[in-house]
Amino acid sequence: MELFNSIGIDIGYVVIGMAVVIVLLFMMLIISMVKISNMRINYEKFMEGEDGKTLEQAILDKFAAIDTLEENVKSINGQIKDIVRILEKTYKKIGLIKYDAFEEVGGQLSFVLVLLTSENNGFILNSMYSSREGCFNYVKEVINGETSVTLSKEEQQALNEAKHNAGLSKTADEEKNE
Repeated sequence: MELFNSIGIDIGYVVIGMAVVIVLLFMMLIISMVKISNMRINYEKFMEGEDGKTLEQAILDKFAAIDTLEENVKSINGQIKDIVRILEKTYKKIGLIKYDAFEEVGGQLSFVLVLLTSENNGFILNSMYSSREGCFNYVKEVINGETSVTLSKEEQQALNEAKHNAGLSKTADEEKNE
């Protein structure tokens, strides 16, 4: 008491201050107990129907499922690579030109069809229709966008169309008008 009197503090204020601190500590204790109780309830829900061994088995099963999924993903990636490899060799670029091969025939019944891969390899199919002689079909090989034989004007147009992957068919007259 003499210590508080020498400092000039009334002992009543000290007691009131201590009482406030005790009340605050008591409130913090209650709050902590409520939080611990809620945590215990959540833990019991989590562990409901499970003991440590079955919970461990459930976790191991999930890891096994993840391993299976990873193997499946690797397999699917391999299959996708195979598909891409196959698609690189398929005919993707198309050129089609319709024209009149002979003076006596109208209606543009003749055509040139060019099918190329992404590396510009493929073939040219020229189908020429004549009302007197019938239909004549010619095939020419295309390697790297070039042929070893001379091409007609329509064949060259169809080849250029396919190389640029226009994808739309045009008649010889439409090509002249452009």
